Amino acid sequence: MEQVTTKDVMEMFDLKLVSGQEGIGRHIAVSDISRPGLEMAGYFTHYPANRVQLLGKTELSFFDMLLPHERIERMKKLCSPETPAIIISHDMNVPEELKIASNEEHVPVLTAKMATTRFSSLLTNFLESKLAPTTAVHGVLVDIYGVGILITGKSGVGKSETALELVKRGHRLVADDCVEIRQEAENTLIGNAPKLIEHLLEIRGIGIIDIMTLFGASAIRSFKRISMVIDLEIWDKNKTYDRLGIEEEKMRIIDTDLTKNTIPVRPGRNLAVIIEVAAMNYRLKRMGVNAAEEFSNRLNDVISQNEDATY
Repeated sequence: MEQVTTKDVMEMFDLKLVSGQEGIGRHIAVSDISRPGLEMAGYFTHYPANRVQLLGKTELSFFDMLLPHERIERMKKLCSPETPAIIISHDMNVPEELKIASNEEHVPVLTAKMATTRFSSLLTNFLESKLAPTTAVHGVLVDIYGVGILITGKSGVGKSETALELVKRGHRLVADDCVEIRQEAENTLIGNAPKLIEHLLEIRGIGIIDIMTLFGASAIRSFKRISMVIDLEIWDKNKTYDRLGIEEEKMRIIDTDLTKNTIPVRPGRNLAVIIEVAAMNYRLKRMGVNAAEEFSNRLNDVISQNEDATY
């Protein structure tokens, strides 16, 4: 998980720092944003102090109705030691009571030009992306017919060579060797390449090649949602491989279960074509067309008819 500071938010959204400059390096630990309406009314029992506090026209118009001593008290409580930042939308004037309290507690107060709802939505998306749980997986990520496929397997099994063939067939490379994965939402995994090896592919015997230089910008993607996993393994004659595809194997990454297909590798098998078909079959299943289930139903019908004819 990345670390996000108030300064990062300020630079990202071009916010203006008004007071509490010493706290500009405070860390933002959660993506949730609080609009302290109840707090303006004096209810701080369940005040989420560790969230970014966003004040709009509603909160400030109510604040203007308070008595002078109430205004001072509310702003002192609002500026807690855990509060990463207080942001005021619509580029409105910051109350003097808030400036004084923020300077005392070193809580940065910033103003945004955008409307409250619009800014809240953009800031939430930004924080969820930056604070999402992350991991790294050894493999190759390729965009095939719009399906993000993570190709895994032991070193030397042919992952990069298969990815190169897929790129030659018009598909797009996202990452080779190391795939950084973050969970941006429930059941949503986004994969990308580390900056150091972005657009690069390693082929044993040739070395490192730049896919964008060789095949053009249309052959690469910066990131892609991961939909399924293809695990390549050396053919084991003693192992029974799935020939119907009725039961789906799953692979868990962070908190998401992904469909996993194990493809045995041996000379003569065109892995690129097999993975292309796996991607198309995945899309068909999501559209409600399942060839394995249809075959199983036909087989059951034939067996039932034979049993009826026997009796």
